[in-house]
Amino acid sequence: MDTVRLDPVDNVVTATRALEVGVEIEETATRALIPSGHKIATCAIARGQPIRKYAQIIGYAAQDIAAGDHVHTQNVEFRNTQADYEFSTDLRPVAPVPEAARDTFMGYRRENGQVGTRNYIAIVTSVNCSATAARMIASHFTPEVLADYPNVDGVAAFVHGTGCGMADSGDGFEALQRVMWGYARHPNHAGVLMVGLGCEMNQIDWLLEAYGLSQGPTFQVMNIQSVAGLRKTVALGIEKIEAMLPIANAATRAPCPASELKVALQCGGSDAWSGITANPALGYACDLLAAQGGTGVLAETPEIYGAEHLLTRRATDQATGEKLVGLIKWWEDYTARNKGSMDNNPSPGNKTGGLTTILEKSLGAAAKGGTSPLMGVYKYAEPVTARGFTFMDSPGYDPASVTGQIAGGCNLVCFTTGRGSAFGSKPSPTIKVATNSAMAKRMHEDMDVDAGTILTEGVSVEEKGREIYDMFLRVASGAATKSEAQGLGDYEFVPWQIGAVM
Repeated sequence: MDTVRLDPVDNVVTATRALEVGVEIEETATRALIPSGHKIATCAIARGQPIRKYAQIIGYAAQDIAAGDHVHTQNVEFRNTQADYEFSTDLRPVAPVPEAARDTFMGYRRENGQVGTRNYIAIVTSVNCSATAARMIASHFTPEVLADYPNVDGVAAFVHGTGCGMADSGDGFEALQRVMWGYARHPNHAGVLMVGLGCEMNQIDWLLEAYGLSQGPTFQVMNIQSVAGLRKTVALGIEKIEAMLPIANAATRAPCPASELKVALQCGGSDAWSGITANPALGYACDLLAAQGGTGVLAETPEIYGAEHLLTRRATDQATGEKLVGLIKWWEDYTARNKGSMDNNPSPGNKTGGLTTILEKSLGAAAKGGTSPLMGVYKYAEPVTARGFTFMDSPGYDPASVTGQIAGGCNLVCFTTGRGSAFGSKPSPTIKVATNSAMAKRMHEDMDVDAGTILTEGVSVEEKGREIYDMFLRVASGAATKSEAQGLGDYEFVPWQIGAVM
């Protein structure tokens, strides 16, 4: 099989291998060298006419295109979408698995009823000025120091480059506070130490007051200025965490229903196979999770642009669909104000992998959400309370997007990639799914699942989706992912910085 056709109405097919000039495909011959994963016109497409893939428009012919031509950035132009939105017209109700028959995993049930998949102690900074202190405190707790606490996964410092030089209200400030609150209350944390400088705009006391947080044995705060300097702050921070360790170590895993899983659905370094193999398989896993009463959280608003009309049709009601449309309009305005384009994404690597426009990329990315109803739409880092398939606003930049999803309560991350990614996250572990077998073999130390076998071995999307879902349960029960085994996650905490830096 040299090519894949995704829908009968499409006027392009995708090459499954590199093709020379003159290779016969669908009663025509290739007129150029076609890289693997790239598109070939199956008929003549006049200038200005739409290019269709997945039975959707992914761009317009920038010039006359002949049958057999390579269809890519040299002859395709992007246009902003003009969708006539429909709401709740494609609802496919989920048949829930009875509670007594639900799958289980071995998780940490916290006093507030939430369930964790890992057992970390977190050091959360309010401002970049306390980042070094936080890292110094965390570096004290080496594997040798933690050997006496086998139930503790580690002491992780969550540091960032903002927290001051910003307005004390508005989107940026509120998003950062939601991130801090989300990490402070995350079920994968058995203890939390918040460290500030003291004079920053993002005051810890304001956070405590706004979210009703109170100090106790496993939740402590301090400021460098009040403690009287860096050295004393590091020493006191070590002392505070040493007091938390026996309490954290007392936590043990117990059977918990799969309904307690909240999975961040992510992709990065995408290629043409993302929307054909890994993303649909993850979507099937998301549907299985929804049937168990669990939650999948799709994000990266710029990367559903041009596919959002498919999601509004799945919205459980019009109000939910309208919230998604509102996010799209915000992003159109945001990019215009900053003299950008929604088509600035895909990246150069995405284009090398065969993706031509954001519309094409988005149609593949949206497949991670499966087919079940869209139950809720959330702000960046807002607590996700609905069960089933949901959406969270975020940029397409993977570390910033995942940071918001974890802050929203995700206790697992599943990340599909075609070009290859070395991403990992804490406190929620990342499962990485390769879209093609060549990359899965090349980066076998980084990939947990090879979805390329859907093409190379005829494995069904449903079979691969079940494999991914089963991995959710294993990893949630403590099995280490490839990212965890390599120590990733300490530098991927990146709160989305919105607004002016002053």
